[in-house]
Amino acid sequence: MPNLIVVLVLFIGLFIGNKTGAIFGIIFGIIIDLNLGKTVGVTSVLLAIIGLLGEYLDKNFSKDSRVTIIVMSAISTLVYEVCTYAISIFQAGVTPEILTFTLTLLVEILFNTMLIIIIYPLMKKLGYYLEEQYKGKKILTRYF
Repeated sequence: MPNLIVVLVLFIGLFIGNKTGAIFGIIFGIIIDLNLGKTVGVTSVLLAIIGLLGEYLDKNFSKDSRVTIIVMSAISTLVYEVCTYAISIFQAGVTPEILTFTLTLLVEILFNTMLIIIIYPLMKKLGYYLEEQYKGKKILTRYF
């Protein structure tokens, strides 16, 4: 099952930036934690890291290529799922099942990748519009 929230927070971090991705990550994480009955704050921290990662990747890589967006999505999904799994292992105190986790992780990365391939044109168009609205150079010139 694709993790749409990870893709959305990465998208917000990439195109809007200015720590907005981290703020939305915290908000979405708290909502997820409250809905699923998990420890409040764990998902928020992880999604905030994804938002900050999106802002970092925006400064260092191009958003124009579909391949780079797919790689960014795969990396963010990997970071989120590995950290979530590690935290759940520490909280529950159970032995990790690496093979099952690896299979689940690969399926989720594949689904997120297919989702990015499908919605990339819309994501790019909407992203550049939002980037213009939030990051646009709003400089008043001295002479009109």
